[in-house]
Amino acid sequence: MEYVGIVLISHSEKVAEGLKEIIQQVILNVPVEVAGGTDDGEIGTSIEKINRAIDRAYSSKGVLLFYDLGSAKMNAELAIELSEKENIKLVDVPLLEGSYVAAVESSTGKDLKTIIENVNKGF
Repeated sequence: MEYVGIVLISHSEKVAEGLKEIIQQVILNVPVEVAGGTDDGEIGTSIEKINRAIDRAYSSKGVLLFYDLGSAKMNAELAIELSEKENIKLVDVPLLEGSYVAAVESSTGKDLKTIIENVNKGF
C-alpha cells in the first residue's frame, strides 16, 4: 500500500530529525523525510534539500510539506514550483502537531485532500 509522504522543513537539522524520530515512534509505514538546515550544516533552509526530501517521500498519493518559519515556507513554495511531480501540497499549520496528525492520517490510507482537511480542522 502507498501512503501520502511527509516532508519536515526546519531551519534546524536537529529539529527536523527530532520531529521525524517522534513521528516514527508511532508511525512506521509512512515515508517521513527531513530538510533541515542549509547545505553546509548551518541554520536556514535549502531548496535542494527540500527537493531531495520530496523525491524520497513521494508516492503516487502525493506528499505534504510542513515548515517552521516564513523563509522555510518561501523555499518550500519554490521547491514545489521547480518540481515536476504532482500532488505536492504545503500545509500551513504548526510543524510538530500538524505533521504528526498528518502522519497518523496517512498511515490509515487516507488521500491527500482528506488529510489536509483533517489536519486543518485542528488548527
